[in-house]
Amino acid sequence: MSSRPVRIAGASGSASDRRHAIAEFARNYPQDPVDVIIADFMSEANMVVAAGRRVDQTQTQGKPSTDATDIPPGYELSFLLALQPALEDLAKHRIKLAVNAGNTDTQGLYDAVTQMIRAKGLDLKVAWVSGDEVLSTVKTALSSGKSNFKNIYTNEVLSDWSFEPIFAQCYLGGLGIAAALAEGADIVLCGRVSDASPVIGAAYWYHQWRRSDLDQLANAFVAGHLIECSNYACGGNYTGFKELEHVGKDGWSNIGYPIAEISAEGRVVITMQSYATGGTVTVDTCSSQLLYEIQGPWYFNSDVTAILNGIHFEQVGVNRVALHGVRSAPPPPTTKVGITARGGFQAEASWFLVGLDIDAKARMLEAQIRHLLAPYSSKYTSLEFSTLGSVPDNPKDQNSATVTFRVIVQARNAEDIAPNRFLRHITDNIMQGYPGATFHLDLRQGFPKPIFEYYVTLLPQEDIKHRVHLPFKDNKVLDIPAPPKTTTYPSHQPSQALTTTPITHPDFGQTTPGPLGWLIHARSGDKGPDANCGFWVRHSDEYAWLRSLLSTEKITELLGPGYNSNAELAIERCELPNLRAVHFLFRNLLDRGVSSTTTVDFLGKNVAEFLRARWVDLPVRFLNRGRL
Repeated sequence: MSSRPVRIAGASGSASDRRHAIAEFARNYPQDPVDVIIADFMSEANMVVAAGRRVDQTQTQGKPSTDATDIPPGYELSFLLALQPALEDLAKHRIKLAVNAGNTDTQGLYDAVTQMIRAKGLDLKVAWVSGDEVLSTVKTALSSGKSNFKNIYTNEVLSDWSFEPIFAQCYLGGLGIAAALAEGADIVLCGRVSDASPVIGAAYWYHQWRRSDLDQLANAFVAGHLIECSNYACGGNYTGFKELEHVGKDGWSNIGYPIAEISAEGRVVITMQSYATGGTVTVDTCSSQLLYEIQGPWYFNSDVTAILNGIHFEQVGVNRVALHGVRSAPPPPTTKVGITARGGFQAEASWFLVGLDIDAKARMLEAQIRHLLAPYSSKYTSLEFSTLGSVPDNPKDQNSATVTFRVIVQARNAEDIAPNRFLRHITDNIMQGYPGATFHLDLRQGFPKPIFEYYVTLLPQEDIKHRVHLPFKDNKVLDIPAPPKTTTYPSHQPSQALTTTPITHPDFGQTTPGPLGWLIHARSGDKGPDANCGFWVRHSDEYAWLRSLLSTEKITELLGPGYNSNAELAIERCELPNLRAVHFLFRNLLDRGVSSTTTVDFLGKNVAEFLRARWVDLPVRFLNRGRL
């Protein structure tokens, strides 16, 4: 066991992150060494698309009239772009790398990576992790009656789902990664391990922890959550972003990447690249990332449960924030499973409305389009119209006076929304349109594209064949057992609709109307059809006002009629007092989730920004400290 903390770098937060960070961390090792680089390439969005690619490849293999090589692989090609320029420095400095870029074809990614390494003549040992593909396991348990696989979001049972599953992936923990590193692997490739699992695995390996070291595991788990989204811990997607504009040489144009330092005892400090030219690590940037995508005070992983009620951060230096107050509990006996099905097809088109009478123009256009589509709409599963934006009084220019009118359609079959049954009628409406009628000339989105449905349920960890493949050790395979001790938790997190002993507004002195976001930070994200949103304030005396103001009743009011018209919406609320935060889970806010929703905010990231723009009575003495 090393006496110093392990330094773990977060180099990617999604398949669409910038590509340079793995190479940058490796190249700068002499001045800012790291022991392990982790990179997250998976999300619910690319999981389902990759599942479709994997199934398409399997179905076309061996057919003379098709070529499976025309279909992109199930792994993430963007990882190869990030890895290629880093390989020499990874080998030179013996830096470990653990990623989940295998997506739905980890073995295929192994083949591609080892080919790259051989071409460069490097000495790097590559392992890969399997066990996340569980469709056959789910089908067997369903047919035998062992489980009905209830959807954790909708309570529907799998046999009642109106879609045919084509792929299923469960979320693995980090101990397979730890085992691979312990066997001498330099690069560990994974599919659907949880986002934080590479950090858990790296710390477990480095410090030679045991499965019973739950406190250490819980802190590593939270550290993994803090750096899994790369720049988010350093000022990306942060409501205090304006303070970053002039921080460092590049300001907000080139935000740096985070590093987690984790001691053998589980103490955590979050920092960033010493050579970064933009971004910052503060209590607020860490609070922002912590509140992103959690579901409440219980935070689950296959290896441990982190209890967040007492969590807080401490600024211990420039770009150095210490984590405190995390408690641990055993992991649940189950892990999350995402089941993919082909959901049909989608197409959309846009018009531009300008100037006065926007509502009337939108009503006219919608009525005309509905009339034109009436002969075909019985085959649609969804037809939605929305007006995006609004025109200010006395607009300063034509662009600021322009809003977008969006028409989106879905159907089970592509031919039901083919151009002659959707797009042509959208454009044919031009001559009878509203004043200034103009549609978007880029019509590519008007052609049918496939969409996927995503069903989320639970699978016992003991039913999973979590394995580590070590080709560099004569194809040795290690089995990773399920956790020996687990705890079953209620299906819903603790919820408190109203704070204890709320304080009335007169106690805060004079108030003035204004948007929440003048005083309150917020951060939101998606999990399936649910969205979460955490709010926090900068000063301790403002927290009594925040927790008193943001009750479930008040947040329902602020969500407004657009969201409250959803009969499936349910709200859970908890307080994290040491963060000066109030957290909400909005169940079923996002339609059916990122892969099939018709909403513009398909990732739920702008729920927070909408709510921060809503007006409430703000205490003047707090505003006098300065607006966000």
